[in-house]
Amino acid sequence: MVLSEQYMQIRKHSEQICEPLQTEDYVVQPVIDVSPPKWHLGHTTWFFETFILQPFHEEYRVYNHEYNYVFNSYYETIGNHVIRTDRGNLSRPSVNEVYAYRSYVDLAMREFLKKTLTEDIKALLLLGFNHEQQHQELLLTDIKYILGNNPLFPAYKIAETITDEFDGNIAEMISFQEGVYEIGYLGEGFCFDNELGRHKVYLQDFSISSKLISNEEYLEFMDDGGYTNFVYWHAEGWDWLKNDKITAPLYWHLVDGVWYVYTLGGLKPIHLKAPVTHISYYEAYAFANWRKMRLPTEFEWEIAANVFKWGERWEWTESAYLPYPGFSRAAGAIGEYNGKFMVNQKVLRGASEATSPDHSRITYRNFFHPHLRWQFTGIRLAR
Repeated sequence: MVLSEQYMQIRKHSEQICEPLQTEDYVVQPVIDVSPPKWHLGHTTWFFETFILQPFHEEYRVYNHEYNYVFNSYYETIGNHVIRTDRGNLSRPSVNEVYAYRSYVDLAMREFLKKTLTEDIKALLLLGFNHEQQHQELLLTDIKYILGNNPLFPAYKIAETITDEFDGNIAEMISFQEGVYEIGYLGEGFCFDNELGRHKVYLQDFSISSKLISNEEYLEFMDDGGYTNFVYWHAEGWDWLKNDKITAPLYWHLVDGVWYVYTLGGLKPIHLKAPVTHISYYEAYAFANWRKMRLPTEFEWEIAANVFKWGERWEWTESAYLPYPGFSRAAGAIGEYNGKFMVNQKVLRGASEATSPDHSRITYRNFFHPHLRWQFTGIRLAR
């Protein structure tokens, strides 16, 4: 696929995700970690305008200079920006103005992509494509949080896009021998900088489950006092549980003695055999501890991923988000993309059903703070 076609396909997909929304849905920000859909649409457009059109397209004229302050996310090199907690206060630009901004930039990009491009510009374009795909997943998860915290529990789509399918196979533990293994991206295609620095790691004997933990298994943990017995939890996790009054996974609701879960198709009875989702690292750790097992490291996960099905949930690992050997930040604003977040976060591996097409690979390193669970996160055990 040529770059112009790939660009337009990705840009169109972002807008397709937003098609079911009402205007009011575009502007809500219930918590700091959830950005309004309108902001995602503007920010991904700002990325192409700022990193491609302004420096490389001589005839380009900036759509609105004030948008740099509104839609810059965290790039200190680029200048000041609206603090994250205030994205939901942006009643302007309006939804219509944001779509007009997207159309303006898309027109300029289509003209620009007719030119002969250097390899460096192509690399920036691919980063922009993958950046927007990251935000497409965030769009879905943020939309779910916005609608799932509305007391009416409105459906995003009646024909739900995120399914709870399961293969029906019995879980088994897959064993691996101790030894030296190679970790990290290897290939000619795109990857993020945090996947680079392929290197050797030594692993002890380990085994890993062929399946994710199901809702049924997680209910057993809950029924056995999982949320009331401190012995299963890290001290920090126990404090989080008590302070936030956590008693079940995100979106679970006990109605007349029956557990329901909010889905993108509305409130539904829990599907017992489906993988549990919207779990924090704290909860994943506590469950593993209760089962007298543990979470895999990201290195164990990567070595084993070729022999089990993955991609239904982002899977918490026991690994801290740290740089690989030889990691170095790129010069300028692009160097802020991943490196400055390598502290106080846990690595997740895999993908989820909300992940955009062609945006998952075994070496992909996602990362979140331990208390977060609005993404489609799940649990795979190891020992």
